[in-house]
Amino acid sequence: MSIRPPDEDPFYLPAPAFEARRPGGVLAERQVLPAAFGRVPVSVDAWQLQYRTTDLTGAPEAATTTVLFPRGEYRGLMSFQCAIDAVTPRCAPSYALRLGARAAGSLAQLELGHVVAALRRGWVVSIPDHCGPGGRLGAAREPGYRVLDGLRAARRFGMDGGTFDLDIGLWGYSGGGLATAWAAEAAADYAPELPIVGAVAGSPVGDPGNALRRLSSGRFVGFPVMFIAGLRRAYPRLTHVLDEHMDDVLRAELDVADERTTVSLLVRLQRMNLDDHLRDGVDGLLADPRLAAVMDDIRPGAQAPAMPMLIQQGVRDEVIAVADVDALVARYRAAGARIDYRRLPFGTHLPLEFWTARGALDWLQEQRDAQAEGLRHIGREEVRT
Repeated sequence: MSIRPPDEDPFYLPAPAFEARRPGGVLAERQVLPAAFGRVPVSVDAWQLQYRTTDLTGAPEAATTTVLFPRGEYRGLMSFQCAIDAVTPRCAPSYALRLGARAAGSLAQLELGHVVAALRRGWVVSIPDHCGPGGRLGAAREPGYRVLDGLRAARRFGMDGGTFDLDIGLWGYSGGGLATAWAAEAAADYAPELPIVGAVAGSPVGDPGNALRRLSSGRFVGFPVMFIAGLRRAYPRLTHVLDEHMDDVLRAELDVADERTTVSLLVRLQRMNLDDHLRDGVDGLLADPRLAAVMDDIRPGAQAPAMPMLIQQGVRDEVIAVADVDALVARYRAAGARIDYRRLPFGTHLPLEFWTARGALDWLQEQRDAQAEGLRHIGREEVRT
């Protein structure tokens, strides 16, 4: 059994006159069957919702989230942001997490266990396609809008079952951690009615420009190539800028990135050095004022999240530098945010996602329970070394 990917599935086509709907309005719905790696069904009640949201420019957009309902009592509503880290629609969670998906190499497929663990704790879980229908990886702010409007859609869809009054938590790791940060920053202004009690960002991309520079050679060079492919989609004005700097080899690899899942591109490009394919090297590309302005815009931390936030980061993380996350935490705290920062002395990037998952769920449960008891904030503002 196989299913059609989003670019071939009419469900993803925007509903007629969707622009007139308010953000978070449900445009279409269907029941789906989640599965591990597209093959092993997960017995859970799950629906996909197409809903109206907003892109970076303020234009209306139709996006998709997958909402899973636990057995028994609903104790909270969570938005889980997958580490999509790709532009191909085959890596969108709404496709990759379904029975019949052919998405080998999608990072979202590795994260289904987190969702199951949240369901077992009574969370209704919304899993938005936070890169949007256009695969706009790396764009500023709009991933947060998609997260928040996905929650609005999930609340309205499940009103009869009691989802409207549930307290809300946010959670994501790596690229999903960055999407979580954008949602946490935007919530107070964009969706003030949502009762968000806490947000957890594991190993968020604290400075995309620094990450691009640091990962520009070696086994993770596929991440910056995918990131550049996403920037071309999110900021069309950069296409000409990038073309000025790139050679034909890198242009061809960006076209390949449009079709590849995350792991398959990492394997393909693990011997590439971006300096060899950029006219002035990576530093010259990042110094171009036209790109530098975008990189400044996509660096999180300009606005303090209104809710308590847990940030988890490994000191030895080889993908996300601890110094960049330290700086993000400093920006948030300087702006008045309530941050619990857990700086872990062990582990590399991928294992840390699984080692920190229980702590993330425990922390969100503390926030949920504290809210139910009328307390403002539970957590430790500490740095572990």
